[in-house]
Amino acid sequence: MMEMAVEVMARSIGESRPDRKATPLVGAVLVKRDGTVETAFRGELRDGDHAEFALLERKNRAVRLDGSKLFATLEPCAPGSRKHPKLGCAERIVLARIKEVWIGIEDPDPTVDRKGIKHLQDNGVTVYMFDRDLQEQIRAANKDFIAQALERKEAAEAEQPAILSSLENPVATADLRDFAPDVLTRYRKLANLEESSEVFQRRLIQQGLLIVEGTKLVPSGFGMLLFGTSPRDVMPQAGLLGTIHYPDGAEEVRDFSGPMVLVPEQAIQWLRDKLPNPIDRSGAQRRATTDKFYELVREGIVNALVHRDYEIAGAKCQLSVTSDAIVIKSPGAPIEPITLRQLQEFNAPMLSRNPVLHYVFAKMELAEERGLGLKSMKARASEVGLPLPKYRWGSPYLVLTLYRTANAAAQAVGRRTLGLMSNSEKAGWAWLVTQETVNSKEYADAMRVPNRTALNHLKRFTQLRLLRRIGSGPATRYAVTTP
Repeated sequence: MMEMAVEVMARSIGESRPDRKATPLVGAVLVKRDGTVETAFRGELRDGDHAEFALLERKNRAVRLDGSKLFATLEPCAPGSRKHPKLGCAERIVLARIKEVWIGIEDPDPTVDRKGIKHLQDNGVTVYMFDRDLQEQIRAANKDFIAQALERKEAAEAEQPAILSSLENPVATADLRDFAPDVLTRYRKLANLEESSEVFQRRLIQQGLLIVEGTKLVPSGFGMLLFGTSPRDVMPQAGLLGTIHYPDGAEEVRDFSGPMVLVPEQAIQWLRDKLPNPIDRSGAQRRATTDKFYELVREGIVNALVHRDYEIAGAKCQLSVTSDAIVIKSPGAPIEPITLRQLQEFNAPMLSRNPVLHYVFAKMELAEERGLGLKSMKARASEVGLPLPKYRWGSPYLVLTLYRTANAAAQAVGRRTLGLMSNSEKAGWAWLVTQETVNSKEYADAMRVPNRTALNHLKRFTQLRLLRRIGSGPATRYAVTTP
């Protein structure tokens, strides 16, 4: 249905507007309770009609849609986003008693910008986001619309910011002198903002990093997190707490409490100094492999800092290192409608809890502009031949485990489960934890066993709930679900 919505989107009819405002390409698919499917695209029946409006009001006005599912490539417009007395599409969806909506991408226009999603959720509608690959197609097709919408958003926020977090408010006890000058200089250079100080300050105001209070410029909470010399003085939840647990039982701790944009590199340098050979490699491969491993760790740290829930004031990001793994804890559950399973399967859609932080990290080339950097984490693990990183929820933390060896990941299932395996199955499981999905032939080739033996092993792992079967017949694949 998501793919169908994207296909329908391509048929959208643009409007000829005197203000040259780009109109989005939008496709919508309605799956009714009886299984019938209807579609609509923007401008299909009348110039300017939204796809959801055409689908719900023009094609199904007299039809009961209770329990139906809707798939729309763009976030439905929010209440108040259309001229009175027109209703927003999100309102029409609620009135139609549709209880499940799949959305392609959020609409960055300031009249919508997650407000449509919130209205649906506030009224009991379950919201999901499209798969990442489809989101990228939608963004590419709507490049002009998104660019203009972001310009309108920036202008609107400069006049009257829409508050998503308390950290967008000014820090009353701080002023511009609390910013680290060298870090601001680095940001100016990397973000191509090497302009006059007056213009640069205006940029920081527009980005929500500085707040104008009378004749003073006051850092916002996000500004202090990113550039503050000592952000924990005013926000105890800032920073990263690091602990290395050595095999002999000794521990070494370090707190990273300076400007957030420096923390990932500082933490990586600390680990490099203390763990010169973090994974078991030899010879000429060691240096290149180690570099890629640390890129994986850096991505995990960046995600923890940028996407955590800073409203949880009593918890801090944590970095814990053992001989088996590096564990990174980030306060807060995945932001709805992203699910833990989507993170675990590395296909979480693009959505940021803290867009201000994400924007600055992206401009400083420390993070991808959109999404959680899951693709690069997955790629780095594969490149160094390590198991895929594992996400789990341990309230109040989202916990990311980066295994340092395949054996460590294999052992993570516990002695009881390992005790139920034969020696050949244990060897097979040690290989499987470095994979995402496999079929029986791939397993047989890797382990050099007959296909019948491979099928028996895969069946056994599925019974132990270590694998999840996908598909049937010759197309069957097995997804690794633990540790």
